[in-house]
Amino acid sequence: MAPGRRPWGAPPPLLLLLLLLPAACRAGGGCAGEGGPLEPFDALYANGVEAYYGGDFAGAARWLERALGSRRELRAARLRCRRRCRGQVGLETAGAGAGGDLLFFGSVLRRAGCLRSCEEPLLGAASRHRAAEEVRADFQRRVPYSYLQRAYIQLNKLEEAANAAHTFFMANPEHMEIQQDIENYKNTAGKVSLIDREARQHMEDYSAGVRHYDKEEYELAIDFLERALKGYYTEDEDCQIMCEGPQRFEEHEYLEYKAGLYEAIADHYMQVLSCKHDCVRELATRSGRISPIENFLPLHYDYLQFAYYRVGDYVKALECAKSYLLFHPDDEDVLENAGYYEGLLEGTMDPDTVKPRKEAKMLLRRHKLESHLLQVAAAGLGYTYTEPNYWNRYGARQDEHSVPSSISSEPEDGPRLSLAKKPMPKPDRELKEGGPLLYSDVKFVYNSQQLNGTQRVLLDNVISEEQCRELHRVANGIMLAGDGYRGKTSPHTPNERFEGATVLKALKYGYEGRVPLKSARLFYDISEKARRIVESYFMLNSTLYFSYTHLVCRTALSGQQERRNDLSHPIHADNCLLDPEANECWKEPPAYTFRDYSALLYMNADFEGGEFIFTEMDAKTVTASIKPKCGRMISFSSGGENPHGVKAVTKGQRCAVALWFTLDPLYRELERIQADEVIAMLDQEHLGPSEMNINPKDEL
Repeated sequence: MAPGRRPWGAPPPLLLLLLLLPAACRAGGGCAGEGGPLEPFDALYANGVEAYYGGDFAGAARWLERALGSRRELRAARLRCRRRCRGQVGLETAGAGAGGDLLFFGSVLRRAGCLRSCEEPLLGAASRHRAAEEVRADFQRRVPYSYLQRAYIQLNKLEEAANAAHTFFMANPEHMEIQQDIENYKNTAGKVSLIDREARQHMEDYSAGVRHYDKEEYELAIDFLERALKGYYTEDEDCQIMCEGPQRFEEHEYLEYKAGLYEAIADHYMQVLSCKHDCVRELATRSGRISPIENFLPLHYDYLQFAYYRVGDYVKALECAKSYLLFHPDDEDVLENAGYYEGLLEGTMDPDTVKPRKEAKMLLRRHKLESHLLQVAAAGLGYTYTEPNYWNRYGARQDEHSVPSSISSEPEDGPRLSLAKKPMPKPDRELKEGGPLLYSDVKFVYNSQQLNGTQRVLLDNVISEEQCRELHRVANGIMLAGDGYRGKTSPHTPNERFEGATVLKALKYGYEGRVPLKSARLFYDISEKARRIVESYFMLNSTLYFSYTHLVCRTALSGQQERRNDLSHPIHADNCLLDPEANECWKEPPAYTFRDYSALLYMNADFEGGEFIFTEMDAKTVTASIKPKCGRMISFSSGGENPHGVKAVTKGQRCAVALWFTLDPLYRELERIQADEVIAMLDQEHLGPSEMNINPKDEL
C-alpha cells in the first residue's frame, strides 16, 4: 500500500479527530510528561495516524505501539484498583428501621473514595480516557494494526509487519488484501509462525485442546482444556469487574434527568447488571466477531468428560459429565455417559459423592439470579429485556462420544462410544440433491460425493458453443472495468483486471441498440435457465430467487505473472465470514448472509490457470478442482460447508456468469425484478420502444 493510501477501516478524516483533542496532544509530544498519568490512547492513536499520512513511518510505529500499550494499561489499572478496593472496602448490609441504610451507603461512599484515590494518580481525571465511539470501534476491529503493519513494511521490519497483519486479520478474516499480505510474508520472509498480539488466552487454550482431542491426544487435550477453563473463570471475573465502570444510557437525556434516588440507582444498576449478564457472550466471542461460539462453556466439560474417560480417570469423567449436565440436564448422550461412568465406579466408591464442579455451579447460580433480576426490572420498571439463549445446544462437539444403543466402537465389556464425526447443526431445511436437470442437453458430471463435499454438482452443456461465443460478444460490448466491484479494477489481486456487467445493463444496452437486443436477452435467458436447474437439482421446496447476477471476466496482466503465488480470488464462503484459524464461518455482516445457493456458468477455456477449487475450512486443503470450459456449470450451497476460490489466471481472459440465489424473497435482486418487467414488456406482442411508452433511462 502506498503511503497516501488509506488502510481498510480507517477512522473518519484525521483533522476532525485531532480537533477533538487538547492542543498538547496534537503537538507530537503526547499528553503527559514522564512519570505523569497514563497518556490517553486516543491521543496517541491520532498522533500515529498523523505521522503515517505524513510519511513518518518510524514515528507512526512508535505512536501506534504506545497507543496499543496505553489501552492495555488503562484496562489493567482499572482492574487492579477495582480488585483492591473490593478487598479493602466490603459492602455493609442495610439494617432495618430509620437510618438502617446508612451503613450500606457509607460503605458505598468509602469504596468510591478508594477507587478515586487509586485511579487518579495512575490515570488522571476520568474524562482523559473517554475516547470517541469511532476510536473505540477502530480498536475493537484492530484497525491500528492495519496502519502498524504498513508502517513496519516501510521500515523493512517484516517480522513485526507480519505479526501486525496477522493480528488484524484474526478480527477481519474477510479482508482479502491483508490475507494476501500474510501469504506474501510467509513466502518472502519465511514467516510461518504468526503471533496474534491480541489473542485471548482462554480461547487459544480451548482451540488447542480441541485440536488435540480431534487427534485423540487426550492427555494433551485435558491439559489445554483445563487451562482454558481456569482462564475462562479468571476472564469472567475481570469482565464482571469491568462492567462496574461508567455505562452509556441509551434513550435517556441525562442533562434533564430528574429520577428519584432509587429510580436512579436502579437505572444504573440494571445497565451494569445487563453488562455482567452478557459476559457469557463476551467470553465466547472471538475478537472482531459478533456471534459467539455456541455452547462455549459447557463444551469444555463435554470434551473433558470423554477425554478423562479415555485416560482412565473415571472420577473426573463423571465430575465433568455432571458439570455439563448443569447446563443441559436433558442431554441424553451425556446422561448415558454419566450412567456408564457411575457403573465403572461402583464397588470402589459411592458415585453420588462425585459432584459437579463448584465454579460451574456458582457461575450458573449467579447467571440465573442475574436473569431473574433483569426480568423483574423489565416487568416492574419498564425496561425492555429479552433473555438470550446463551448456551444453545446446537453448539455441540463435532464427534458423537455418547453411548448409543446400536453402534459400538469398543469391546463388549467396554463402553459403546461412537467415534464417528457428529453432523453439523441441522439447517432450517432438508438437504436433498439429484432432482431432474429439466433440459435434455444438460449433462450430469459429478455430484457432492464425487466432489468430496456437501450440496455440490458439476454439469456440462448448460449452454452451447454458439451461445458461449454470442455471450462473449455481448460481454465485450457492455463490460466495464471494476463493474460490480465498487469501481476496483483489481479487487482480489493486483495481477488481474476484472470487468463485469449485470443483466439489466445488458438489456439497457440492447434496448438502446448498442448491442443486439437478442444477444442481450440471451444473458437473461441463460441465467434463468441456470436458476431453474439449480432449484430442480437440489429439490428445493420453495422458489429460488436471484440475489445477484454478474457476467465477469478476469484478464491476466502482462508483465506481472512471473513467480506469482497468489489466487485470482482468495478462498472464501458466499454467505459467511470464513475464519480458517478458528475453523468457523461466521454468518454475520458484512457477509451476504441471505444467500443460499451459488452457481458459476463458464463461457470459455482459452486461458491458462483459473481453476475453480473447493477447500476444507482451513482454506488450504483442496477437496476438488474444476477446469472451466464453455457450458460447464458448478453449483453449490453458499455456506461454510463450501469454501472455494479461483487459482491465478496467468494468461488470457477467463469469463463466466456468476449467480447467487436466495430462498428469501425479501432479498431478491432489485435489478433482476426490473429486468423481469422489461422482458415482460418486450414479450407483449413484440412491441417496439416507441410503443411501450417508457423512458429507457428512467426505467432501466
